[in-house]
Amino acid sequence: MSDTSTGIDLAAFAHGLPKAELHLHLEGTLEPELRFALAARNGVELPQRTVEEVRATYDFTDLTSFLAVYYPAMDVLRTADDFHDLAWAYLRKAREQGVVHVEMFFDPQAHTSRGVPFADVAEGYRRAAVRAADELGVSAELILCFLRDLPADDAMATLEAALPYKDWIVGVGLDSDERGHPPVEFAEVFARARAEGLLLTMHCDIDQEDSIEHIRQVLHEIEVDRIDHGTNVVEDPALVELVRERGLGLTCCPVSNSFVTEHMKSEEIVDLLRRGVRVTVNSDDPAYFGGYVGDNYVALAEEAGLAPAELARLAINSFEASWLPAERRDAYVRSVTEYAAAHGVTPAA
Repeated sequence: MSDTSTGIDLAAFAHGLPKAELHLHLEGTLEPELRFALAARNGVELPQRTVEEVRATYDFTDLTSFLAVYYPAMDVLRTADDFHDLAWAYLRKAREQGVVHVEMFFDPQAHTSRGVPFADVAEGYRRAAVRAADELGVSAELILCFLRDLPADDAMATLEAALPYKDWIVGVGLDSDERGHPPVEFAEVFARARAEGLLLTMHCDIDQEDSIEHIRQVLHEIEVDRIDHGTNVVEDPALVELVRERGLGLTCCPVSNSFVTEHMKSEEIVDLLRRGVRVTVNSDDPAYFGGYVGDNYVALAEEAGLAPAELARLAINSFEASWLPAERRDAYVRSVTEYAAAHGVTPAA
């Protein structure tokens, strides 16, 4: 696919853009091939016998049907080496798609509830992050996500278990099934996390019940530093303006959107982009939805008719919405501008 006004190959341009990924669930990068390898390593018998049979189970119509497949697949993750191998496989793929910085979600409760020690989860993921910096030139941080369909007391216990590893974790998030689990249920947990010096983000997934109320809560009552998904904010102009004024990032995931609702929300994402909201493009759970982050840039460009200048703006947004120190963030932004200039492109304002 080429941009008609510039003749630029949009797929190559999008994949080559230096970018940060800010909405990526490590457990959602478990490709079927690795799942089989880890099952063999750990003596786990899978109900499926082939990669094709595994992929045939990926028949998602909403968030709930996705989670019903997502959590059982994690049973093959048992040791620190398993978590290292999972993160390392993702980081290698991400680098091929232009990622130079990533802030990765992980779900410790999905593992500790199965008897896996928190230390093994954290150590395995941390080892991969350090290796990525050394061998790939990719900077990687961890965001601990609490499962909102478990009690807030369990989230607090998980936070306390994480505190000895606080130097390995940049922030905390909230994910899983939103039905009946508003953000304010976890206000005390997030206040404690902030007091411990951690940054805050929360999922406000697309087209969920009470989605606007959840966005209002994370803005006014939790006062998050970023919002995951969040494109339903377009339904309330006052909240859109508040997000824009605060310079908050929205970590949008076009390809996964198209699996859990009727479309990828391209109109909403582009509308917010052109109104000056710091929207970003990410891959969410790429092993399940069939697209890593560069693929998401391409899918959005094709669906919405984006030009290279707007793709460059999305890449700049990804760094400006990141939790990087200012000096490193600004250096990455310059790298996007230089990459775009080498292709005769000026990033959109």
